[in-house]
Amino acid sequence: QVQLVESGGGLVQPGGSLRLSCAASGTIFSIDGMGWYRQATGEQRELVAVFTSGGNTAYADSVKGRFTISRDNAKNTVYLQMNSLKPEDTAVYYCNGKWGGRGDYWGQGTQVTVSS
Repeated sequence: QVQLVESGGGLVQPGGSLRLSCAASGTIFSIDGMGWYRQATGEQRELVAVFTSGGNTAYADSVKGRFTISRDNAKNTVYLQMNSLKPEDTAVYYCNGKWGGRGDYWGQGTQVTVSS
């Protein structure tokens, strides 16, 4: 069984930066298929960044060039570096592991608030 725990959220001013961490307990199937989602109040949960096949990455257009997903395989940890934050980035951010028929796992979420 896989458990995902996010951390690193908080309150930051526009233009600031945060680094989110997702620590995975248990043995994950692969880094490929792991990613970050977010959900703002009253909106649908949306993909932010994800590792695709071969360790490649994909990003939502709204965060491309500002956010970077990375990993530390030895620590079973996935990161999301968020720079040049905007108020519209305010949301609960969720770590996700999606491996087809092997399961779809979610962390508990961490709040990111961008406000002056």
